Amino acid sequence: MVLAKTRYAFVIDLRRCIGCNSCSVACKSENSVHLGVWMSWVKVIQKGEFPNVSRSFLPLLCNNCEDPICVTVCPVNANRIEENGIISTDPHRCVACRYCMAACPYEVRYVHPIKKFVEKCNWCLHRVKVGLLPACVEACPAEARIFGDMNDPKSDVSKLLAKHPVQVIKPEIGTEPHVFYINLDNDAIEKKRKVDVL
Repeated sequence: MVLAKTRYAFVIDLRRCIGCNSCSVACKSENSVHLGVWMSWVKVIQKGEFPNVSRSFLPLLCNNCEDPICVTVCPVNANRIEENGIISTDPHRCVACRYCMAACPYEVRYVHPIKKFVEKCNWCLHRVKVGLLPACVEACPAEARIFGDMNDPKSDVSKLLAKHPVQVIKPEIGTEPHVFYINLDNDAIEKKRKVDVL
């Protein structure tokens, strides 16, 4: 029997997320993310009209897709898929042309304001390579972020994927994101997106 290669994924349980932004702060601290930009953040989604209003939280980060457009469009091959499926960017190759930023349907890339290369969340690859969890996972007090190898049937990620119906953001694009959400309301996200544009 041949075991499948490691393929990391996130499951984010929106029933547990309290919108505290501990994940965002941990990410900024761990990765020295510059002021004014984010690798991981929590979007507030409001639904309904007063007095019947509800609020939920949507943690956002790079989806490290199975079929990443950002890798395909890079003219200098600065973006690559690691053996574990995480997409990394080589800052020495990146020319900040922004093709990957324009191509990314999830809007999770940005140009570092001082170093002038494109950055994104790489799921704390430097930590994962030495057996640690991404900083955002360790920081979450509600345990809403679960990270692991989706090809390992014993991992918490695999167990959650088998037990719960999950959704991804913008499934119609076909990039096969590897951030899965429990209790995702795609209709609310679409309405929020339209409001953001106004």
